[in-house]
Amino acid sequence: MRRTHRLTFVMAISCLLVTLSMIFALGLRAADAAEPAADKKLIEWGWDEPDAAFLRANVQRMEQLPFDGFVFHVVSDTGANNLSWEVWGQREFKRSDFQKSLADLQATTFRRLTHRFLRVNVTPGGIDWFDDAAWKVVLANSGLSAQIAKESGCKGFMFDVEQYEKDLFKFAGQAHKDKSFDEYRTQVRQRGQEWIQAVNRQYPEITILLTFGYQIAQPRTERNEKDRSQAHYGLLADFLDGVLTSCSNETKIVDAWEHSYGYKRSEQFEKAYETIKTKALEWTTTPDRYKKHVRAGFGIWMDYDWRKHGWDVENLSKNYSPPAAFEESARAALRVSDEYVWVYTEQPRWWTNERLPKPYIDALERAAASRRTATVPGQGPGESSR
Repeated sequence: MRRTHRLTFVMAISCLLVTLSMIFALGLRAADAAEPAADKKLIEWGWDEPDAAFLRANVQRMEQLPFDGFVFHVVSDTGANNLSWEVWGQREFKRSDFQKSLADLQATTFRRLTHRFLRVNVTPGGIDWFDDAAWKVVLANSGLSAQIAKESGCKGFMFDVEQYEKDLFKFAGQAHKDKSFDEYRTQVRQRGQEWIQAVNRQYPEITILLTFGYQIAQPRTERNEKDRSQAHYGLLADFLDGVLTSCSNETKIVDAWEHSYGYKRSEQFEKAYETIKTKALEWTTTPDRYKKHVRAGFGIWMDYDWRKHGWDVENLSKNYSPPAAFEESARAALRVSDEYVWVYTEQPRWWTNERLPKPYIDALERAAASRRTATVPGQGPGESSR
């Protein structure tokens, strides 16, 4: 009996040690993989995009709304130039061109709206990727934008890569007909490296929200595109690869996923999240850097496709997303996102309270409050779902 007891005791101790070692190993792997849970942030962006002077004059009223930040632009002291729309152009701007805007930004006290993003477009965009002189201007303007963002206390850029004016990322139609797609890929990747280096010199710890990431660079079967050489944004993936290859350790890239503008259901956001975090690893040549730097975010268009669906300020049930549906979309986006969700509008104007029915403000306030009370299966109240 004594021997049996000893064997039982030894076996129990052995099992306990094995269990503890497994728990410890799993804990280490979880600690290695996990990041501190980020508070979810609501960002405003739309046709009411403010400039620095408007912010200074209206910040107190703006901070009464349920946002954590917004997207804005700066205009030159003469009022003739909007830097956001002229970064990718032929004129090289100087810091002295934006003294008034900087003064307004630095004189404005932000208490709630602490997550501010300077808009940076790829416009006008008609730049030859192989033209060093032209590219020098783009780098100078991008570095200046980063300097303004840094000096005014912004989190970084809303980097709008939509090709509003020129097909910057489309291989067909590029300047050099004698160069192959692979030659262009190499050159565009180099420009991506140079671009982020110019930005990081001014702002090493910048956060960059992308309107579109790697997904939009993939060929679309409905357009009979066979590969990225035929895709409308095919070269964007190479530019982003260059950015990831050379960005600082502190740089954060958020695929802010404009594709979610019309989403209403949680499963839509969850599927998109998996695309950003997993599927996209197949689309980059630098998956380790991608995993290190890229986060998932979402955009919601409150008056979605209003030209087709309308925007009724009286009978709200006629809108694509009535207040209850809009609230559910915002809640789902905030739950699934790694950190940022941006609300886009065209007809309603948040900052001037135009064509903005109060039930939508109330709906967003409730969605914002859900960040502090939501419970996800397997988690306690207030814990992040990601």
